[in-house]
Amino acid sequence: MDYLLWLCSLVVPVVLAVEETLMDSRWATTELAWTTFPESGWEEVSGYDDSMSPIRTYQVCNVRQPNQNNWLRTDFIPRKGVLRVYVELKFSVRDCASIPNIPGSCKETFNLFYYESDGDTATDTSPQWRENPYVKVDTIAPDESFSLLEAGRINTKVRSFGPLSKAGFYLAFQDLGACMSLISVRVFFKKCSTTIANFAVFPETATGAEATSLVIAPGACVTNAMEVSVPLKLYCNGDGEWMVPVGSCTCMAGFEPSSDSTQCQACIPGTFKSKFGSASCVLCPANSRTSARGSSVCPCQNGFYRADSDPPESACTTIPSAPRNVISSVNETSLSLEWEEPDDTGGRSDLVYNVPCTRCDDNVDIAPRRLGLRQRKVVVRNLQAHTRYSFEVQAVNGVSGKNPTSPRYSTVNITTNQAAPSAVPTVHLMRSTADTLSLSWLPPEKPNGVILDYEIKYHERGQAMSHTVTSQHSSAKVEGLRAATPYVVQVRARTVAGYGRYSNPMDFSTSLDSDPQKSVQDQLPLIVGSASAGLVVIVALVVIAIVCLKKQRSSSELEYTEKLQQYISPGVKVYIDPFTYEDPNDAVHEFAKEIDISCVKIEEVIGAGEFGEVCRGRLKQAGRREMVVAIKTLKAGYTERQRRDFLAEASIMGQFDHPNVIRLEGVLTRSCPVLIITEFMENGALDSFLRLNDGRFTMTQLVGMLRGIAAGMKYLSDMNYVHRDLAARNILVNSNLVCKVSDFGLSRFLDDTSADPTYTSSLGGKIPIRWTAPEAIAFRKFTSASDVWSYGIVMWEVVSYGERPYWDMSNQDVMTAVEQDYRLPPPMDCPMVLHQLMLECWMKERNLRPKFSRIVNTLDKLLRNAASLKVVTSTYSGDLLRLGGTLPGHNRKSPESSQEIVRQQMSQTLPIRV
Repeated sequence: MDYLLWLCSLVVPVVLAVEETLMDSRWATTELAWTTFPESGWEEVSGYDDSMSPIRTYQVCNVRQPNQNNWLRTDFIPRKGVLRVYVELKFSVRDCASIPNIPGSCKETFNLFYYESDGDTATDTSPQWRENPYVKVDTIAPDESFSLLEAGRINTKVRSFGPLSKAGFYLAFQDLGACMSLISVRVFFKKCSTTIANFAVFPETATGAEATSLVIAPGACVTNAMEVSVPLKLYCNGDGEWMVPVGSCTCMAGFEPSSDSTQCQACIPGTFKSKFGSASCVLCPANSRTSARGSSVCPCQNGFYRADSDPPESACTTIPSAPRNVISSVNETSLSLEWEEPDDTGGRSDLVYNVPCTRCDDNVDIAPRRLGLRQRKVVVRNLQAHTRYSFEVQAVNGVSGKNPTSPRYSTVNITTNQAAPSAVPTVHLMRSTADTLSLSWLPPEKPNGVILDYEIKYHERGQAMSHTVTSQHSSAKVEGLRAATPYVVQVRARTVAGYGRYSNPMDFSTSLDSDPQKSVQDQLPLIVGSASAGLVVIVALVVIAIVCLKKQRSSSELEYTEKLQQYISPGVKVYIDPFTYEDPNDAVHEFAKEIDISCVKIEEVIGAGEFGEVCRGRLKQAGRREMVVAIKTLKAGYTERQRRDFLAEASIMGQFDHPNVIRLEGVLTRSCPVLIITEFMENGALDSFLRLNDGRFTMTQLVGMLRGIAAGMKYLSDMNYVHRDLAARNILVNSNLVCKVSDFGLSRFLDDTSADPTYTSSLGGKIPIRWTAPEAIAFRKFTSASDVWSYGIVMWEVVSYGERPYWDMSNQDVMTAVEQDYRLPPPMDCPMVLHQLMLECWMKERNLRPKFSRIVNTLDKLLRNAASLKVVTSTYSGDLLRLGGTLPGHNRKSPESSQEIVRQQMSQTLPIRV
């Protein structure tokens, strides 16, 4: 969980990629002497590069001889442990059209190969001069060629290949009949340079085997820094740039960040820093000083102290002076002490007072207490009569224990007088009549002399006027009272020192009649009856409360049920747009489950999304088995709009439940960062997965993938929901090749109350041109029919194993071609029925496109009748893209010249309407 807590504050360093050269033919000062086959092919000559510096080059121009197969192989190139290398080629090619009287075998391209080896073992005949064992990198075509009347135009191409596993490799160039010059060859690899991020040093790191690889580089804290989040690592991407920092260091106590935030420098004398972190050093507090560098605390000056609980940032303080003007007042065996606060509190606010006493035994009571007084007054009771006592009134604060002379105090000496008797214990009622109360009591526990008499004070309950009588004994009869009236009675004793304290008030009542024996026992039946009646009332109240609570719950449940009926039509679940909520955050809590942060464990960063990083992790919830999940994070510094849009996708996913739609596990909206948890799809995005597995699946398997995507889209369409961004990149694949629709960032709800349900996007909204229907591009009108158009593009992507739709054509050229009714040709080995279904999805009139339900049924029939998938579309000689036509000689992996041919044929041929 340390990763989650520090992710919000981590900084990614901006460092340019570094290239390191393994071989550069421009460095050669003598002949290169590379191996050629046959001898009549490539020829080494002296030439000039684009800056007119002399270099050694190779050229070949056997265009008048058919069936050319000329090979050129470099010397052995050690790979130095790198996994992926880049080759920069500078070359010129003559335009075949400028060479008169040549056969049709003239080429304007050549092939680049490589061959791995654990040593420099190649000979003139080994390895054999053919594609296998050489590995083809690419067919290289020039951007510009030249004729006899023009100077040679130098082309520069960069290609990469990997992963490499052996000690080194050779490069080989195959000419099949071109007139060209290979001016220079540079072999290099990319790496991330040494950098410092979050006060951690990360070493120079070579890029990974693939352009999309992320290579982990471990880090170490800079000097005088400490780890606060581990492990320390950065990711080096395929472009040689650092990204996705994990873990962090920070400056230790006594050290502050340098101005460029790359080092931790010591605090100068007179300053300090008490805690680790990114804060700067500050001046020493009052009454402290330091002359050392790198101080984490400033020691106090003589006579000043810090309490144990004081932080190092607090000023040093001293002990208070003695309390002033202590006043004592003796009342027989009681004492009252009052005083004023000291002139000097020591600079602290935690001043308290102690009142210790000499010769006080355990019976002496000091109220409210002896130690730690906030108020400046105490009362001392239960002192012995005619006894001398000494009291100290001490002023102490938080540093008084640091000074051996502390505390400072004022002394009070007093002598007590004769004490009055203590209070009479509880008074008892012996008997009562209609006009008398017979009472008795015990003498005081401390009479403090001879009891002269007792005073009995009584009054009617609720009346202020009281009466008194005296008695020489510990009993008395109070007469002249009113019948059936409650009275409050108190008793106190008197000695020569005066009266003691009254007993606690007691309530007694006179009788209704003159029965002298009426007592508490006579009232027992009445008491029992009253208690029973009270119990019945309590039970009744409980029953009423339960009934009311049930009614309230029933009302709440009815209200909730009625609310659901607003969202659910009979037999159909309807999608609710979270943006229709007054507060879209309410939609998150209604449709998505809130997960406790303790249940989530992030293990690895696997990519980056629009709002932040995407990670793989584990989810362990009570009562469920631990599962691998994908975790989307909201990057630090987000705006409230970004947070709303980020969580809106969770509000959308939370409403879906289909095996071909990505499943939402829950959200974490109370953590930092905010997280969205979904099921984990092992094979990632469909387009990259297909490119990595080019040609490895049967056509039945590919159709099965398409069927799953169509089923997921049928489910969404049935919920009156439009996706708007359906593409292979937004389809995820699990380990069982199950495809699931994902990425609902552009999706919107369709209002099916209108005759033509559409979604009109806001002006300026991003639209994926190559996947979007013409009416959606032109008028921003999105429907399930526009999703069907996008599905047709996805079909083309799947059958072509992830090829880019419309290849290298610009977005403007794509829109122009589609508007003139040109359509993508069938991919290589595409069954005729599949391409026909694609063309139906691309009907210009959206009402003529098939529904997703019919697409699912069609694909089901194809899977049941696999023979229909064996009828492959033929190669058309007509226009490219028009009615499914294809480019003569078109190869799915060689689209470089397709854009120019499209332009030529569009200018020569009238479009045929679909």
